[in-house]
Amino acid sequence: MTDYDYDLFVIGAGSGGTRASRVAAAHGARVAVAEEYRIGGTCVIRGCVPKKLLVYGAHFAEDLADAKRFGWQVPEHCDFSWQTLRDNVMEEVDRINGAYTNTLETNGVDIIPQRATVSGPHEVTLADGTTKTAERILVAVGAHPAVPECPGHEHGITSNEAFHLDEIPKRVLIAGAGYIANEFAGIFHQFGAHVIILNRTRDILRGYDQSIRDRLLQISLMKGIEFRFDAAFEGIEKHADGCLTVSMSNHEPVTVDMVMFATGRRPNTNGLGLDSAGVELDDLGAIKVDADGRSTCDSIFAIGDVTNRIQLTPIAIREGQAFADNFYGGKSVTVDYDNVPSAVFSHPPLAAVGMTEAEARNKLGSVAIYTSDFRAMKNVLAGRDERSLYKMVCDAETGRVVGLHMIGPDAPEILQAAAIAVKAGLTKDQFDDTVALHPTMAEELVLMK
Repeated sequence: MTDYDYDLFVIGAGSGGTRASRVAAAHGARVAVAEEYRIGGTCVIRGCVPKKLLVYGAHFAEDLADAKRFGWQVPEHCDFSWQTLRDNVMEEVDRINGAYTNTLETNGVDIIPQRATVSGPHEVTLADGTTKTAERILVAVGAHPAVPECPGHEHGITSNEAFHLDEIPKRVLIAGAGYIANEFAGIFHQFGAHVIILNRTRDILRGYDQSIRDRLLQISLMKGIEFRFDAAFEGIEKHADGCLTVSMSNHEPVTVDMVMFATGRRPNTNGLGLDSAGVELDDLGAIKVDADGRSTCDSIFAIGDVTNRIQLTPIAIREGQAFADNFYGGKSVTVDYDNVPSAVFSHPPLAAVGMTEAEARNKLGSVAIYTSDFRAMKNVLAGRDERSLYKMVCDAETGRVVGLHMIGPDAPEILQAAAIAVKAGLTKDQFDDTVALHPTMAEELVLMK
């Protein structure tokens, strides 16, 4: 036993903080976690989970239209209740929030429903003014949506508020062209809104392979989503009827019913008191950490989006698990950031693992590229022209698969298994030696030429 109140005090009960708290407590540590809002963090409360449920709901728009070609007598007009979907999604969020809370309590973690700030290397101060001490402090407070500084920016919303709208607006302008922008563009479009994506460059989904990005842009344009490239916000003017006129560079102003900012996320380090313990931040406000998650203060650690390494829920969870196992479970675990799979739940979705073609050419020099450009069987019978694209990037000398990139129905579900092969360093020949599972979209992975 030590003179500290706890062995570990965790600030933030999102995916990473919850995992670290639970596992450390299971290893026998005395653990407390402070959360000022709700257990579950961004992913559960206002991110991955409710967003994916909205994506499922949005898919029914096309599925109902396609059903006629499959013999189902679907009326020309099907009523959709946004309020029903919204409320059911929030009900599921409540259920998961309860499950996370129960898991922490079952493992003996003290849950403190207050904001906590660092007030020393081994001390935190709660919102009510009380202090707690701990041998180690783990910061897992995540990140928040960035909002550009422009006149009238207060009239826009972010993804945080998008889940709680009273109704779906008829005209939506989304600022940004990353995964959040493209996902919500697909959701709002399928629910009947006219969607405009505004981006300051000509690139969507930076970091993904160019061929896959181009295909999503082509399909989005075919669906009727509008893009304004090389456009910077100049201002938002709100009218008496609630409409918003957005002024931008290089384009004419546009009037919409809602503006949503999806222009990146920033670590939640403001006002956290980290300077009181000598914790250094980078230029974006993220906590600088080493491979073990240790900050520039030996007793303070950080995981997840607040470190701005890879902003993905599974990464935060893995970092939380590794931290708890290393410091309380007697293990030696290193988080491997190579070949991390990711997905964008756009319409259609895309997924990727490993190097893009451009990255491989830059790093390896000689590469071999294999593709499959096809219409999914369901789309053929439905009379839908939308084409899928799978792309395999290989080291030309060894045949090792160094990247897989896909866009099409169920691409994220298919890629999860394929990512294991890329992580294991398998070759194109080994893919080719695998018998195809027919008829599936996934079989294209072992048939590419």
